[in-house]
Amino acid sequence: MRLYIAEKPSMGAEIAKCLTGPVQRKDGYLITKDGIVTWAFGHILRQAEPEEYNAKYKNWKAEDLPIIPKQWKMIIDESCKKQFGIIKNLIDKADEIVHAGDPDREGQLLIDEVLDYLNCQKPVKRILLNALDEESIKKANKDLRDNRDFLNLKKSALARARADWLIGMNLSRAYTLAARRAGKKGVFAVGRVKTPTLALVVRRERELKDFKPVDYFTIKAIFANENGEFSATWKPKDTQAGLDFENRLIDENIAKALIGKFAQKTEAGKITAYQKAQKKEAQRLPFSLSSLQVLAGKKYGYDPQLVLDTAQKLYEKKLTTYPRSDCEYLPQSQFSDAKIILQNLYNINEKQLANWAKKCDLKTKSRAWNDKKITAHHAIIPTKVKVNLMSLTTEERNIYFLIAQAYIAQFYPVHIYDQTKISIEYMQELFVTSGRVVKQMGWKELYVQNNKEKSLNEDDKKEDNEEKEEQNSLPLMKKGDEVEYVKGEYDKKSTKPPTRFTSSTLLAGMKDIHKYVKDVEVKKKLKDIYGIGTEATRATIIEDLVKRNFLQLEGKKKYLVPTQSAYILIDALPDEMTYPDSTAVWEDYLHSLSEGQGTIEEFLAKQAEFTQNLCMKATKTVLVQEHEYKCPRCNQGILVKRKGKNGEFWGCSNFPNCRMTCNDVDGKPDIEKTKFNFNNYRQMSYNNSDKNYIKSGQNEIFQQDNQLISAWDLIARENTKKMNFAPKEKFSAMPIEKNKNIKATSKYLCTRCKEGNLRRIRGKNGWFWACSNYPHCTATYDDNNGIPVI
Repeated sequence: MRLYIAEKPSMGAEIAKCLTGPVQRKDGYLITKDGIVTWAFGHILRQAEPEEYNAKYKNWKAEDLPIIPKQWKMIIDESCKKQFGIIKNLIDKADEIVHAGDPDREGQLLIDEVLDYLNCQKPVKRILLNALDEESIKKANKDLRDNRDFLNLKKSALARARADWLIGMNLSRAYTLAARRAGKKGVFAVGRVKTPTLALVVRRERELKDFKPVDYFTIKAIFANENGEFSATWKPKDTQAGLDFENRLIDENIAKALIGKFAQKTEAGKITAYQKAQKKEAQRLPFSLSSLQVLAGKKYGYDPQLVLDTAQKLYEKKLTTYPRSDCEYLPQSQFSDAKIILQNLYNINEKQLANWAKKCDLKTKSRAWNDKKITAHHAIIPTKVKVNLMSLTTEERNIYFLIAQAYIAQFYPVHIYDQTKISIEYMQELFVTSGRVVKQMGWKELYVQNNKEKSLNEDDKKEDNEEKEEQNSLPLMKKGDEVEYVKGEYDKKSTKPPTRFTSSTLLAGMKDIHKYVKDVEVKKKLKDIYGIGTEATRATIIEDLVKRNFLQLEGKKKYLVPTQSAYILIDALPDEMTYPDSTAVWEDYLHSLSEGQGTIEEFLAKQAEFTQNLCMKATKTVLVQEHEYKCPRCNQGILVKRKGKNGEFWGCSNFPNCRMTCNDVDGKPDIEKTKFNFNNYRQMSYNNSDKNYIKSGQNEIFQQDNQLISAWDLIARENTKKMNFAPKEKFSAMPIEKNKNIKATSKYLCTRCKEGNLRRIRGKNGWFWACSNYPHCTATYDDNNGIPVI
C-alpha cells in the first residue's frame, strides 16, 4: 500500500482527486485505488522547551546559560496528537511512502521529522508539487524522486531550526535577565534573524532624528548649436571652493559669481566628449515571493503577510503556482504551457491583461527560461486553469494581475534605447548632460504609467527624476563642435532624510542585506546570496516584531517605528547580534548545506560557541535608558528611587545581588558622598546574641575613597549610632575568619560568580555556606555534613 503524506489537508485533498477513484473519506485520511492520502497540520512535532530537557530550566537563571542540548528532543504538539496517531498507524501498514511536503527547505523537514521520529525504515519517494492543478499533480506523480536525494535540504532546515533555538532560547533569557537586573519588566526576545532586522529599523530611526538638512546649489545652463538647444549641469572640480565633503556647492555667493562669469560669454563652449551607445534591457524576471511582496507593497500598499496569504489562496485555488518560492526563473519544460496560459489571459475579463496577451510573441524566449537556475521550485506564474476575476477578492485580483503581467512580459521583445552622454567645456568649467532615445519599447510597454502614482516615496522620486534627465531630447552633435552659452541659473536644494521602513521595504532590506553589513569583504560575498530569513518567514518575522511591541505602525503608509523596548534591547546587544554580518554569513552556510557542502555538526558547533560568548557578554550588560543611572557598584543594575521610613533614597535594581544605596539630592542619586574606603577598615562581625555590629579594632570605620558603600555597610553605620537592626542571616555581612562560627576553605568555588571561595558558617539555624566575594556575590548554599550543596 502506498501512503501519501501531504503538508496540509487542502493539499492532501487535491492529490487524492488526481488518483484513481472513488475517494473514500475517513477520519484524518482519504482512500483511493492508488493509495491512501493523509496529511499533517504544518509542524506536528515541535522542538522541546528548555524545561522539557530539565525541570530546573523552568526558572530563568543566568548561571544555567547557555543551554545546549546534547541530544535534541522533539515533542508531539498537543493539538496534533490525534492526527499524529493516524499517521503513525498508516505508516505501520504502508509498503511505500510518498513525501508530499511543500517543495522547499521547510516543507522537506516537516514530513522528514515525522518519519525520523517514528524511525521509519520503509522506502520513501518525493513528489514535488509546484502547482495544484490536475495536470501538474499527475505529471509530478509520474516523476517521483527518491527522498534521499533531498537529504541535504533537510539538513539545512534542521540546522536552521536548531540554530534559531540556540540563539532564541538562550539569548532571550540572558537579556531578559539583564533587563530584570535593571528593573525592567517583560520578555526581551532575541532572534537570529529577528534582532538584526529590528536593528535596521532602530538605526534608520536614529538617522532620521539626527538628520540635519544641508542646503546646496546646482547650476544648469542652456547651450545651443545649429541643430537646437539643450540643457546641461555644471560639475565642480575637486579644487572648487565652497564644496562640502560630498562635492556639493554650499556657498550661494559662489553660485551667483559663477552665473555672472558664464553670462560674460567671452568664449564659446566646446563638446569635449560625445558617447552614444545602444543599450538593451532584458525582460524583467517573473516573481519570487519577496519580489512580489515588494512590488505589491509599493503599488497597492499591501503588507508582506497579506501578499503571502493572498498568493497562498490563489495557489490553493489552482490559479497560480507555489507561492513560497525564492526563485525567479522557469524550467524549459514549461515553455510549452505558455500557449494555453496566454490564451486564457487573452480571454480573461480584464481589458489590460487581454490586450497585452494579444500582442505576445511565442517565438520570444526570455532569460527566465533557465533550468540551471531552478532549485526545488520555480518562479510564481499563472497556471493553465482559467480564472474568473470577478469571483476573486480585490486583493486576489490585484496579486493575480501582477503575476500575470510579469508572465506576459516574458513574451515581449527586449527594451532598446540609445544612450548619449555629452561633456561640454565652457570658460574652464565642465558641464554634462545625457539623453535617452527609445528605439523599441518592448516589454516596458506593460509597465508604462500614464499617470504616475501619487504615493511615490523619496527613492522612487529620485529614480523618476534621474530617468527624466536621461530621456532629455538632444540635438545632433559630435565631439569637437562648438556650442553657444544661452543662459544659466542656479537652484537651491536641500538634502533629504532617509525614509522610514514600511513592511515591504524592510522585507526588501532583509533580502538585499549586503547593503547593510559593516564588513566590506562580507558585503562583497553576500551580494549574490539570498539575504537573511527565508521567503516564507520574512513577513512573519516583521509581523512578530509588531506583535511583541518592538515596532509600531504609524500613518497611512504604515511606517515601522521602533518602541522604547526596541531601543533598550538593541543598545544592550553586542554588534554580533545587531548587525546582519554574522546572520547573513550563516544563511550562506545554510544554503551551502542544502547543496551538500559542509556539515550540520560543524555549523551547530559554531552556533553553540557564538551563543556561549554572547551569554557571557549578557552577564556584564546593563540595559540603561536615557535619564537612568547605572549602578556604579555592580555595573548591571540601575539606581531606582525608593521611599524609606527616613525619606527618599536610591537603591540598585539588582537587589539582593547588589545592595548599593545612596541619598537623594534634588531628585538625583548622590553617588559621590557614598564613596568610602573599604580597604582601610577591617571586616565587621555580627554577634547573634546582642544583635549589634561590633567594630573590629578601629575607631573610624569609614573613610573617603573611590569605593562605594553597600546597603549593609550603611546599616552598620547606623548601628554605630545605636540603631537596633538585625539583618536576615543569609544576607548578613561576611564575618571575620577568626570568628568561631566561621570555617574557611578554598576547596569549593562559588558557582554563581565563579570568583569567590565558599566558607562554612554557623548560623542560628545551623551551618550553611556563603561566598567570600560578599557583598559583590550574595550566594548561599545548604550544608550536607560539611559539604556545600551546590
